[in-house]
Amino acid sequence: MRKEDKFLIIDKIADTLKDYSCVYLTTTTGLNAERTSDLRRACAKADIKLMVVKNTLLKKAMEKLDMDYSGLYPVLAGSSSLMLSNTGNAPAKLLKDFCKKGDTIPALKAAFVEETVYVGAEQLDFLASLKSKNELIGDVIALLQSPAKNVVSALQSSGNKLHGILETLSNKE
Repeated sequence: MRKEDKFLIIDKIADTLKDYSCVYLTTTTGLNAERTSDLRRACAKADIKLMVVKNTLLKKAMEKLDMDYSGLYPVLAGSSSLMLSNTGNAPAKLLKDFCKKGDTIPALKAAFVEETVYVGAEQLDFLASLKSKNELIGDVIALLQSPAKNVVSALQSSGNKLHGILETLSNKE
């Protein structure tokens, strides 16, 4: 491959990495064509970009960016597939679901989620349990709304009780 072509590929990988906040490195060696197609379809359905890249080109692309991807460099060996997403737990959930059938492939090598590096396949359960930014915002809103809902509910129920008492008293006379 010519040097100019390599620079173009590095720039393309770097531009793609800029668009996503979460980077998962996996190994897909050993998947047959059918399972690879299943993985690609599952990624597309979950809004995850799946790319197979050369490790050296990926490392150079990561070095060009402002983010500190240096924690991922030690696992850049063998074949690497990138799973890119803006939801931190989506690729982990997909990998976990995909491997439920007893397969060990695709295997997680490492992940870069919200500026934190997780190395090793044993991190998959933790990554899958992480809440996304939108889920956390929803939890905070629910917590903030809870006291207000309780006050409104108490006012409505006491108003109904008072109304019932007044109606009973007026019917007695």
